[in-house]
Amino acid sequence: MSDLILSSRQGAVGVITVNNPPVNALSPGVPEGIVEAVAKFNDDPEVSAIVVIGGGRTFISGADIKEFAKITSGQKSDIGLAEKIDAIERSAKPVVMAIHGQALGGGLEVAMGGHYRVMARDAKVGQPEVKLGIIPGAAGTQRLPRLAGVETALERCWAGEPIGAAEALRHGIVDAIAEGDLLEFAVAFAAKQTSARRTCDLPVPPFDPAAFDRARAAAAKKSRGLKAAQKAIDAVEAATKLPFAEGVAFERKLFEECLFDEQSKSMIHVFFGEREVAKIPFLPKDTPTMPIRSAAVIGAGTMGGGIAMNYLNAGIPVRLRETTQEALDRGVETIRKNYAASVAKGRFSQAWMDERMALLTPQLGYEGFEKTDIVVEAVFENMALKKAVFAEIDAIAKAEAILATNTSTLDIDEIASATRRPERVVGHHFFSPANVMRLLEIVRGKATAPEVLATSMALAKTLRKTGVLVGNCFGFVGNRMFGPYRREAERLVIEGASPMDVDRALYDWGMAMGPIAVGDLAGLDVGWRIRKERPEAGPAPIEDELCEMGRYGQKTGAGWYRYDAKRNPSPDPEVDAVIEKHRTGHRKIEAEEIVERCVGVLVEEGERILDEGIALRPVDIDIVYAMGYGFPAYRGGPMWFGGVGR
Repeated sequence: MSDLILSSRQGAVGVITVNNPPVNALSPGVPEGIVEAVAKFNDDPEVSAIVVIGGGRTFISGADIKEFAKITSGQKSDIGLAEKIDAIERSAKPVVMAIHGQALGGGLEVAMGGHYRVMARDAKVGQPEVKLGIIPGAAGTQRLPRLAGVETALERCWAGEPIGAAEALRHGIVDAIAEGDLLEFAVAFAAKQTSARRTCDLPVPPFDPAAFDRARAAAAKKSRGLKAAQKAIDAVEAATKLPFAEGVAFERKLFEECLFDEQSKSMIHVFFGEREVAKIPFLPKDTPTMPIRSAAVIGAGTMGGGIAMNYLNAGIPVRLRETTQEALDRGVETIRKNYAASVAKGRFSQAWMDERMALLTPQLGYEGFEKTDIVVEAVFENMALKKAVFAEIDAIAKAEAILATNTSTLDIDEIASATRRPERVVGHHFFSPANVMRLLEIVRGKATAPEVLATSMALAKTLRKTGVLVGNCFGFVGNRMFGPYRREAERLVIEGASPMDVDRALYDWGMAMGPIAVGDLAGLDVGWRIRKERPEAGPAPIEDELCEMGRYGQKTGAGWYRYDAKRNPSPDPEVDAVIEKHRTGHRKIEAEEIVERCVGVLVEEGERILDEGIALRPVDIDIVYAMGYGFPAYRGGPMWFGGVGR
């Protein structure tokens, strides 16, 4: 047995410890080692029961995803996990799985191959394979409904979200929640077991046949276009219709269909891409970082309030500054309402909310700013205003403080020129809503110090964001590409497509929203103002005229579309009249051409960004678009989709 698996005994209970740090992935040797250790304990007459536990911080995080690539490349026909779990389940002596940290994907499948499961109170279990464009492939869709029932198994498999110990116990996934030390509890629990209760032998509990239709409808809405979500439902349904072995074979067939599909390859690219963007080639690993223990945010509007929430969520005290009491009160109340909504949904406790609000100090002045580790500016997108703010905070903030701007388009170097310390200035471009969106573009200026960049990347993790380092140009990566994308959408309208044709084509292709609808959501006046200040940003004649009419989008009830009280869009004859004035043709433009042209300009602009060194790698652009712009992860990002960098 390799060092990946450690064996010991506590009285009559054999203990198997998975020792594959940092997350105990099911790399080659781990499943085989567990099976070998189970067999040895079965041959030991002094052992009456067996406990399997993870060493370090977790049980088993899941399969080693790199092994999937070996299957698709033909290096392996199968990783053989299902057969290893079957061997564990055939143990004549009771096997108790002791879960702490997380048991996800293959980790939960291994746990369900045990005869009993106990769980630390703060642990999580789940089947998140769908987030990689695949389904459970080691009988997860067959064992889970036998333990937890059909409806629970459906949601866990098609949606992929993990659950905590209390819910896992309620649904029968685990048999007990550990009190005190997990290993001691598991050993005591195992010592009491006299028989092996095999999950594969359990019947599927009674269920409502309509549950499958409900799940398919929910998956079609929430996981739109994702093949794996629907196939996961098919696999769970098979557990209700087929004997266990036949259900496992059916699951295997669907798993392979997903694994070899382009959607899975794209989603695995995004999965590894999230980790790749954290590696900055020109930043040595030993680059020092400074701890961020306190923050100040200037501006309590939509972005400033959302940014403040990120720091509060991380337990970092925030000073929130506004220029008027009315604006400050409005911003604080918005933060309070956002937290209250999360409490009402059961995401947080009232005590947790109260703790977050207690960390917030609303104020009209700069008092206390001299003590904060970072100052984040989130004022109106105007260069003169931002430079004035930076000059003010430069005179107040301590020498080592990071001065960050949330600008979405403006020149970081020009903003930094208003200070005596351009090396401490950096762009922290959050995406709206800032307390929800995971992307953080970290924009380096020509003078930004390495330790400021390293601290910013580390801070992104603290704030539970995916930080992507980008260069300084108009719009950086995301917004620079988004401008041509939206201009191409307007060109299509000028040539004959309706706004709804364009939006529907891109939405049906997988984008979270169509480009014209995005403009209405963000506010058409934002781009209008930029075009007036920077004509080189490119023309948008229809949109400019709409803005001149006071049609700024959802916030004014009218933009490209007319909006009702619930912000539902509908075509508007006034817009049709404006469009007609600018029309160069009336040809019917098919959805395929709309997608090809709009996505095509994203790829082309992305290639220019790479040539200029604004983005480090194609994957950085892919992550920006998958995380911040609603680009479907199952298409991998614009550069991956366009074949750049594959």
